[in-house]
Amino acid sequence: MLPPHSLRMPISPRPRSTRGAAAPSGGGTEPGGPEETADRWAAEVDRYGLERVVVVTGGGNATLAGLVARHPGKLVGLAHHSLLDPDPAGELKRALDEFGLRGYKVIATGQDFDLDDPAFEAVWSLLEERAAPLLIHFGFLGLGGGWMTHPNQNPLAIAGVAHRHPGLPIVIPHFGSGYWEEVLRLCWGCPNVFVDSSGSNQWVRWLPYRLDLEDLFRKAYETIGPGRLIFGTDSSWFPRGFCFRYLQEQMRVCRQIGMGEQDIQAVFAGNAARLLGLPWP
Repeated sequence: MLPPHSLRMPISPRPRSTRGAAAPSGGGTEPGGPEETADRWAAEVDRYGLERVVVVTGGGNATLAGLVARHPGKLVGLAHHSLLDPDPAGELKRALDEFGLRGYKVIATGQDFDLDDPAFEAVWSLLEERAAPLLIHFGFLGLGGGWMTHPNQNPLAIAGVAHRHPGLPIVIPHFGSGYWEEVLRLCWGCPNVFVDSSGSNQWVRWLPYRLDLEDLFRKAYETIGPGRLIFGTDSSWFPRGFCFRYLQEQMRVCRQIGMGEQDIQAVFAGNAARLLGLPWP
């Protein structure tokens, strides 16, 4: 879990204009406390003409709910408590019902246990019952020197859960971050799996074959289609703020591969809004 002042926004639904996405990952400093950071992110919504940004970690569910409540029309939060909490399903229910959070974020490589463990079935069942999205990270994380191997590094680690809970929307960030073939295989077998385009996607440099952002978007568009592809930036710190360059680059690629305006609206806004239960025209 990141410190309370470190807010991460990998999904940014519904840009009001089609002006684009942000800068490479890195470190930064954030003056003031979590409230000031939340205020700065709300200001980014206005600055870039966004509808909302999604905060996926923020110092615990209660703390994050309080930060989102400062700007309810601009910030949306996800639960991010540990699956090893004494009652993870109970905490999730509280986060959804009392705190107004909209889904659940998990880093798979941070879990040293089988995601198919029956102990977590109540969590997956509750998410399915509410049709609330599970944002779950797989693959390479961080810069060079990170995880090289882990039982939950491969996105297929969630395949059993996805099959047993077809009503549970599962979002895989960063195009699977090094496991693109496995993500496509998972999407082929499970129509409830979505792909998120967030981050710099620099993991492509570590593959033994050529792969770039255009290849990723083109293959996703041709296979899973625009209805299961979600724009994201992984914006996370100041002074960088919202990763506007990533939006620009990804929208350029989508137009380059021939996406129509309706599909672009779905990828860059509508799909995320639908999964999060937000109003959408």
